[in-house]
Amino acid sequence: MKLRFTIGRKIGLGFGIILFLFIVASLLTNVTLTDSRQKTDQVTEIYNPSVSSLKELNYLLIQSKLFITTWFYVQTGDEAHDKKKLRTLIGEDYPQLKDKIKKYSIHWNNNEQKSIDSIFVLVEQMFKSYQDDVMTQLNSFDTYNDASIKFLAQIPFEELETKFKVINSKLSLLIDKQNSNAFDNSNEMLHSFSFLQKIVIWLGIILVFGGILIAVFTVRSIVRPIHQLKKILLMMGKGVLPQERIKDRNDEIGEMSIALNGLVDGMARTTEFAREIGAGNFISHYQPLSNEDTLGAALLKMREDLRENERVLEAKVIERTEQVVRQKEEIETQNQELEVLYKHVTDSIKYAKRIQEAILPPDSLMKRLLPNSFVLYKPKDIVSGDFYWIDEKDGKTMFAAVDCTGHGVPGAFMSIVGYNLLKHVVNNNNFTKPSLILDGLNDGVSETLHHGHEESQAKDGMDLSLCTIDFKTLELQYAGAYNPLYIIRQGELLQTKADKFPIGLFVGKERKKFTNHVIQLQKGDCVYIFSDGYADQFGGVSGKKFMAKHFRDLLLNVHQNPINNQKEILNNTIEEWRGHLDQVDDILVIGMKI
Repeated sequence: MKLRFTIGRKIGLGFGIILFLFIVASLLTNVTLTDSRQKTDQVTEIYNPSVSSLKELNYLLIQSKLFITTWFYVQTGDEAHDKKKLRTLIGEDYPQLKDKIKKYSIHWNNNEQKSIDSIFVLVEQMFKSYQDDVMTQLNSFDTYNDASIKFLAQIPFEELETKFKVINSKLSLLIDKQNSNAFDNSNEMLHSFSFLQKIVIWLGIILVFGGILIAVFTVRSIVRPIHQLKKILLMMGKGVLPQERIKDRNDEIGEMSIALNGLVDGMARTTEFAREIGAGNFISHYQPLSNEDTLGAALLKMREDLRENERVLEAKVIERTEQVVRQKEEIETQNQELEVLYKHVTDSIKYAKRIQEAILPPDSLMKRLLPNSFVLYKPKDIVSGDFYWIDEKDGKTMFAAVDCTGHGVPGAFMSIVGYNLLKHVVNNNNFTKPSLILDGLNDGVSETLHHGHEESQAKDGMDLSLCTIDFKTLELQYAGAYNPLYIIRQGELLQTKADKFPIGLFVGKERKKFTNHVIQLQKGDCVYIFSDGYADQFGGVSGKKFMAKHFRDLLLNVHQNPINNQKEILNNTIEEWRGHLDQVDDILVIGMKI
């Protein structure tokens, strides 16, 4: 049986080689690191502490020599500091240091252990000579003055120098030996690391070149044929039948190539058959790819259905053509009627606009009664639900900005009702106080629109700001339904809030009264009343409302400009903000500068 070198085996072989090299590198690294760790432990835990302890012993012997020399030559009492230090050195320091060296020496070789044992013997003999021949003899001031005692101590004292030199020589040799051991172990550790470095470098080179070879092999045997398959499938996905064919191979890609080549040939035959059917050749021959070829069976069924549908459609086309001709004539007649109706409605609304404009104060009256002021009036539709009003009574100027329920034609009707009622209240009463005028207007709107009656479901009303100003005393009185009053004085905006209920709508049996506000104006003050249309306009980058805070900030920025320029800036700003969006409500702003 011939062995198939499949894609899985190809990939497995490549990764197996890389895995083998990785395992070899890991094992060598682990062995080297373990050996290096052992040598490092020997250097740090045995040889270096041993050298340090031996040097400490050498320093202790030098100190003992210095102390015994001072003891012999300097006449002091038994409690002298150096004598106490010598006793502590012999009795405590030396035994502790000896035990520490013994702990390290168990790791030394036999010669080194014998050497340190002989040094301990000599040291202890020398210390015994210290005690017996010098320290015991010269133990008081009187013994120093006794020549015989001094003579008996002098001979052993002079012999101590020879013992010290012998001990120092052996100790120096042992220290050098331990230093040499530490140095040798360090060199062996460095050699291990150098060996490991070479191994890693070579393995890295092998892995790089091996990876390159495996990548080249994979590209040539797997990736490139897959790209060819992908290219053919993408072309078929776009509806293009490729002319290229993939060579046969003894693996999975070869099997896919055979299947794909067969699919391309079948699609070519299917395409040709579909082209014949599309051209109306319903007798063209087509052989399905197999008994399970659902697409081929569907095409044959489609051929029979299209043949039948063609006959049916020809009859329907004739019938539908006659219907379309009749419907076209009916639509043209209806369009003509709609154009006439639209013209009549538009003409009526334009006439209503002229009627509404007739009730608005003329510019000459505004300039006379309210000098240094502007009115920004922008109806949403041809007619508006907002209107402004001005009048004079008892030497005082009264002006208002009124926002009626709705906009367009309904709002316009409501504005005419509001204007007539406002004019009626002012002309038939002897007061100019804004709150009393709003109370009277509230009663009139409610009675006119039957508010308060159970059978009435009307919710129509008005929001407004109404001001009375005496230009002699600069006293301003204000009352409002929802719409506030803004006064800008010395760069600060002062807001007078309105009552939170509208004109013409009551909740409960008790009818509410409006609040009257009295404000003393100053030269340079700017007064603004308005409807909510400006702040409610959608626009900007995010399509959000302009908002009242943004409106207040805008007034603060423009209030120092001449009054006519203020109107132009406000108009340009809201138009830029609105952009391509529709105006959502009527806009009315009245501004005045004292």
